[in-house]
Amino acid sequence: MIGKLKPVKLREIWEHEAKDFTSWLFEHCDVLNEQIGLSVTPIEKEKSVGPFSADILAVDSNGKHVVIENQLERTDHDHLGKILTYLSNTDAKIAIWISATPRPEHITAIDYLNEIAPADTKFYLLKLQAFSIGNSKPAPLFTVKAGPTEERSAVGKIKKQIAEGDEIRYEYFDQLLKLCNQKTNLFSNVSPVGYQSWITAGAGKAGLGWSFVASKKNARVELFICGDAGINKKRFDKLALHKKQIEKSFGESLSWEFSNERKQQYIRSNCPYGGIEDDNKWGRIQSDLVDRMIRLEKALRPYINDLG
Repeated sequence: MIGKLKPVKLREIWEHEAKDFTSWLFEHCDVLNEQIGLSVTPIEKEKSVGPFSADILAVDSNGKHVVIENQLERTDHDHLGKILTYLSNTDAKIAIWISATPRPEHITAIDYLNEIAPADTKFYLLKLQAFSIGNSKPAPLFTVKAGPTEERSAVGKIKKQIAEGDEIRYEYFDQLLKLCNQKTNLFSNVSPVGYQSWITAGAGKAGLGWSFVASKKNARVELFICGDAGINKKRFDKLALHKKQIEKSFGESLSWEFSNERKQQYIRSNCPYGGIEDDNKWGRIQSDLVDRMIRLEKALRPYINDLG
């Protein structure tokens, strides 16, 4: 004969969350350890953290502090905030949040914390259920709904690399704009950004703009023509009619880049000294870019004014 699992309401087992469930877990943490593969030893209940108190303070097998926060209800923002407060104020490295009903948003939040947290800091969100078979005593079941994984760590490393790249790009464009604004007002109303590889300013006519572009290995200045494809082509062709005069005024050849496969068209000039990764050359690269932008605007301005 095979019995049938029957769910049991948690409040029928532990009527009071703090007095009953927390006390039971403090004495039976081995059940939690067996089910989720941890090795946690409780050391204090209702651990004071300023005016607050963590349900359980524990240590793992490496001696790292662990905070455990319990909810016999759905997860909420209040307990998420408590976990972060307790973790940061107890020097704990592991946070375990136990709930009867983890919300999808909080599962995502814990996954996110595991992505961005230092390598020695881990967050768990566990779903607590209870079952009985026939007339047997109810037994708890802990299920990991969110926790540290190699995949999350890999994603976190990528995000941190992106964030570091954003900071570097911001610094690069901030320096470039400061230098540019000393010599021309073309970008005087533009602020530096770190989340993209370019900064733009209007060229005085709708659908036209100036750009400083910088990747790891390359940097350039350009006039971009955007908007209606038909108008773009007419404008590009009209400027191209004066290519010889424009390049003579600029002082060297330009890259005239037109493609029917895209809406934006470009007239570009590349810096020969490198890109963002060459931080020891930033001054030289940025000076060259500002010089190129000033010369590009001067060479193209008479013909831009005549465009429709």
